[in-house]
Amino acid sequence: MLDTIIDMINQIDKMVWGWWMIILLLGTHIFMTVRTGFIQRKIGKAIRLSVTKDLDGEGEVSQFGALATALASTIGTGNIIGVGTAVALGGPGAVFWCWITGVFGIATKYSESLIAVKYRIKTKDGRMQGGAMYALERGLNMRWLGLIFAFMGGFASFGIGCATQVNAIATVCEENLHIAPAMVGITVAVLTALVIFGGIRSIAKVCEKLVPFMAAFYVVGCGIILGLNFDFIIPAVKTICRLAFTPGAAAGGLVGRGIMMAMQYGIARGLFSNESGLGSAPIAAAAAQTRNPVRQALVSSTGTFWDTVVVCLMTGLVLVTSIMKNPAIDMGNITDGGILTTLAFQQIPIFGPLILVVGIISFAYSTVLGWAYYGERCVEYFAGRKGLVPYRILYILVAAAAPVVSLNLVWTIADILNALMAIPNLIAVLLLSNVIVSETKKYIHDLDKKDDTPIEAIER
Repeated sequence: MLDTIIDMINQIDKMVWGWWMIILLLGTHIFMTVRTGFIQRKIGKAIRLSVTKDLDGEGEVSQFGALATALASTIGTGNIIGVGTAVALGGPGAVFWCWITGVFGIATKYSESLIAVKYRIKTKDGRMQGGAMYALERGLNMRWLGLIFAFMGGFASFGIGCATQVNAIATVCEENLHIAPAMVGITVAVLTALVIFGGIRSIAKVCEKLVPFMAAFYVVGCGIILGLNFDFIIPAVKTICRLAFTPGAAAGGLVGRGIMMAMQYGIARGLFSNESGLGSAPIAAAAAQTRNPVRQALVSSTGTFWDTVVVCLMTGLVLVTSIMKNPAIDMGNITDGGILTTLAFQQIPIFGPLILVVGIISFAYSTVLGWAYYGERCVEYFAGRKGLVPYRILYILVAAAAPVVSLNLVWTIADILNALMAIPNLIAVLLLSNVIVSETKKYIHDLDKKDDTPIEAIER
């Protein structure tokens, strides 16, 4: 019976992540890139804005606090184990498609965050709430579709945001620190409870401190490993680009899986990692202190840049260069992304496993916190505030039980829920594209004429 259910889930995963989803997702990324005038060119200004407080704006947390919460959710195991899974199942070429998804996904992240802030509401107790559900309801009069998004988002939080992350923490702690999975689950559940019952301000406060440390530690660590694998960086880049479009073999036991497999797993893991088009990060963006939707949309778009264009790419290069340098890693017989990632990082004695352990634990725990907030907002949308306490209790119980769940099955379910969340969110982005373009021109047009003009001056 269990095998039948697993086969059914795998079939559903293949169906929702077929060519039609790839076309819808990448098509939206490219379409919004064109419609926003290649908003990616403003990434430098967006990064500067992300560390600038907007004290005159209305919201619950600072712009950086909202970005940190979003980054906490997006920079998770998808950046490490997820990339490993993409390489194991889709071949090295999957790294290319994961990266491309991130580059073009910046425009979609910008767009979905813009409408999330534009159509956000202020509750009676002064809290700011927004996201795809409010954009669908207030911008398109499609509350029914907003309810579907919120329902899927609430359930997705238990998988993508909680179970997969805690499972990854338990696995790495058991293999490297010899800590029992059950103990890890209980510990993470307790730490999560201490934070999420404080709401968005408590979550943002923790994330503001945790995210910069964990990202810097991991990037520097990967940089050191790439330095040790320096001679293999250029061959690895060539191999990644070649196998993104063709099947075949390469040096060091690397095996291509074909263009469809590379695209499917590269794009799927790219979405899982940066969540562009998923509609999750805009929920945090809607709580930010900002004077206009464009300003926060620019800040939010940097999340995809850091997550995929930088972190996922570095992970992919570490994996491919380590495999090429150590042919004993037989990729042809490995289908588990966690095993492949562990083997690759273990090639660097002491330092490699340390980066992997600290990276997974910090990335995964921060994701647990960020997604708890996303789930809360979704549950509150379709069930009201009375649903918050039961949701938090269930979320904590899932965290405690996650270490005994099959990771591969959880990843598959998370992929399915990602797709079911993405569909209504992408509908909102596409149908409101004229609004996005109008708002963008309102605040960005003068920047194109004189790029050194501070955005604050334009707003005034």
